[in-house]
Amino acid sequence: MTGTDSRIKRAFYRAQHRGTKELDFILGRFAHAELAGFDAAELTAFEELLALPDPQIDLWIKGDAAPPGVQPMIARIRRFHRLES
Repeated sequence: MTGTDSRIKRAFYRAQHRGTKELDFILGRFAHAELAGFDAAELTAFEELLALPDPQIDLWIKGDAAPPGVQPMIARIRRFHRLES
């Protein structure tokens, strides 16, 4: 197993075990569908997002303005789940 493989497995697990069922579903489904196709930069961005508190991620996914560092990944998750307004 490569270093990237272990990072993907860890990110997938963290996406599915957030502490709230809603984020488990939102981030877990996104990770299941998209993680395998991520390049190194996208994987790093997703890992950085997963390190943030659930309440903040939840607000951004629901439409609050996300800071520039996480905004592209939040937008991608919102598009994946067809949450764009």
